[in-house]
Amino acid sequence: MHLLRTKSVEQSVRDTEEPTHRLRRALGPLDLTVFGVGVIVGTGIFVLTGQVARDNAGPAVALSFILAAVVCGLAALCYAEFASTVPVAGSAYTFSYATLGEFPAWIIGWDLILEMALGAAVVAVGWSGYFASLLDGIGVTVPEVIAAPPGEGGTVNVPAIALVLAVTALLVLGIKISSMVNAVVVAIKVAVVLLVIVAGLFFVKGANYDPFIPPSKSTPEVGGLDAPLIQVLFGFTPVAYGWLGVFSALAIVFFAYIGFDIVATAAEEAKRPQRDLPIGLIGSLVITAVLYAAVSTVVVGMQHYSELSTEAPLADAFKAAGHPVFATIIDIGAVVGLITVVMILLLGMSRIFFALARDGLVPAWLSVVHPRFGTPYRSTVIMGVIVAVLAGFIPLAELATLVNIGTLFAFVVVSAAVVILRRTRPDLPRAFRTPLVPLVPALSILACLFVMLNLPVETWLRFVVWMVVGIVIYAAYGYRNSRLRDGADLPMKS
Repeated sequence: MHLLRTKSVEQSVRDTEEPTHRLRRALGPLDLTVFGVGVIVGTGIFVLTGQVARDNAGPAVALSFILAAVVCGLAALCYAEFASTVPVAGSAYTFSYATLGEFPAWIIGWDLILEMALGAAVVAVGWSGYFASLLDGIGVTVPEVIAAPPGEGGTVNVPAIALVLAVTALLVLGIKISSMVNAVVVAIKVAVVLLVIVAGLFFVKGANYDPFIPPSKSTPEVGGLDAPLIQVLFGFTPVAYGWLGVFSALAIVFFAYIGFDIVATAAEEAKRPQRDLPIGLIGSLVITAVLYAAVSTVVVGMQHYSELSTEAPLADAFKAAGHPVFATIIDIGAVVGLITVVMILLLGMSRIFFALARDGLVPAWLSVVHPRFGTPYRSTVIMGVIVAVLAGFIPLAELATLVNIGTLFAFVVVSAAVVILRRTRPDLPRAFRTPLVPLVPALSILACLFVMLNLPVETWLRFVVWMVVGIVIYAAYGYRNSRLRDGADLPMKS
């Protein structure tokens, strides 16, 4: 069946050697690990800690971060096997093409574009808010009319647009330059996080940890389209605190780790992908899990969980302790740190689009690599402009949860695909093998589905609409122009 035609692993690897579509291999294991840390350490560590501790888990928020890391770790083990076996740009899209077929692969690629485009735009808007706040602190006021989109009190978000266009230009100039800038920014961001941990220890009060897991209590049910799908299907009543609160918090803090999978999209630019990609994927996840757990433990010790800020919990905890200078440093770290999140999300999205174009599912001219910089500049520029428009002109608060469901959907598919490829191509050399197959992939799928069920019904409906749009585009263009149409490997066009 044409919809399920698969692209062999061998053909995917051969495509990477075509001169006009060859990406430059310049990334080592440290570069990839730093990319992972750069995209994970962002809004989650600077914002989610306070919200989840106050409303869901209390001082036990660190347990929620650790459990979420375990869930992501299961998916990371599956990604590591695929990325080392099929070291080709495209991540879950490429993996699906080799196992499930062309149409499922297109759906995954379309899903990943949604995830990364909205993710980058949402973070750019968040960065704009921090940036305006910092300027306000030194007496420079940014007029709201040019710092917020229509519907949120403004006309256009100029700082967000400027950030997106700047990092787009950086990505066009080369993956190594982008990696060097990312390394510098990540160093600053991690230094700020370590400052919070070390300095915060001096202001910890043991009484703030008592009780570590507060007694559970029922919370008002959310109705209509805002209700979690699990509540609608099974009638579960939401609970705050207690062990059930810790697990419900998991569904929220899970999203703090979103982004580690983007390391896999850079597979084609890794020097030794079979070795470097598993290190980058798993290493970045372990590092950030330790940072998240440590920061959340310190912050709930500095300030009682019921009093934590939900907008800037780290900075506000130091203000409450009488140290506003530390708070200012943390705000600067947040502004600097969010830059790399936007950059790496744009990197991942442009590589997905590049892979789709190289396979003919979108116009092939978008897969041409710049002769000097060795980057997919056309797809990078187009994706950057789209994200700039989203960040500058579209109210995104209602759409942010689409990022979450898109990521989880990709995790489920990759976990299933590992089992399928083990059965269909046992002969493939695997530099890294997911342990305990099929148990680990099965646990990954179940864990991701549990988190997906905790998302609102409205998010599911919007996700379905996006998928329908993708199906229409595939039927109108991708199916007819695929390089694997009728089983033939068609020549590429520039």
